Amino acid sequence: MQTKKVLVLKGGFSAERDVSLVSGSGVAKALKNCGFKVIEHDLTSVEDFFECLKKEKPDVVFNALHGNWGEDGAIQGFLDLLQIPYTHSNMESSLLGMNKHITKQICQENNIKVAKSEVMSFEQFKQSKSKILYPYVVKPTNDGSSVGVFIVKNDEDKNKVFYADNNREILVEEFISGKEITVAVIDDKPIAVTELKPVNEFYDYQAKYTDGATMHILPADIEEKAYKTALEYALKIHKALKCNTVSRSDFRYNPKDGVVFLEINTNPGMTPLSLVPEQAKYVGISYEDLCKKLVENAKCRKIK
Repeated sequence: MQTKKVLVLKGGFSAERDVSLVSGSGVAKALKNCGFKVIEHDLTSVEDFFECLKKEKPDVVFNALHGNWGEDGAIQGFLDLLQIPYTHSNMESSLLGMNKHITKQICQENNIKVAKSEVMSFEQFKQSKSKILYPYVVKPTNDGSSVGVFIVKNDEDKNKVFYADNNREILVEEFISGKEITVAVIDDKPIAVTELKPVNEFYDYQAKYTDGATMHILPADIEEKAYKTALEYALKIHKALKCNTVSRSDFRYNPKDGVVFLEINTNPGMTPLSLVPEQAKYVGISYEDLCKKLVENAKCRKIK
């Protein structure tokens, strides 16, 4: 049988470019160990990527991009048009999953508990008072890795919120105190619940990608009922969005509010500190086997 040629796509144009480069390098090494022919491509321009695809003619693109253009349906739609199979979720799933407001609406339709929130532009946020009472969280509706997230406890904190684009769509969301927990779903099976205990106030970008900045407690030390609810919620939203192979959902938990959904990641990180590889290892799936599984499940939307 001919060995598949896999192009590992990494880098990209988002604020998560550096993380993507680390994910992509790790994936490329793992796939080479699995016997695949591997080409690595740092996405810096669409033209260069298109020329690379024409030259290399890969059987599969491993999408190791993170953030905008990589997780929001853009690259998925591009590869659909070119009829090149790619890893992770399709264009529609990625688009819906990247938009935190739309995802929350889908959660509510599937009886998944979410925090109260409202959507507005940054300009509207500056000029008006939110219906959500302090403390609340402000974050872009379309970004990952806790980029541009602010915890607002008072008027002084509100004045510190800043985005370069006044038209930037943001989500103002009720702050849920308690434990930060996360669940990976692999092949339509919720794996485990991990509690994240960051050194900082919340699980921000630095906490996610700085060694020693966050303690991972696996399995999470929470009540059995809450543990099962987190697994159930993660599987529900994974299936509702029709995610392919892998997703990871983040929640907050406290005894009063219960398990509350925060967001889903349809293309989770694959760095040495990433949570999906860690949970996969916990249930006996190696990093290499996880990468191989994603390649074997790669697909694209068929024109005919």
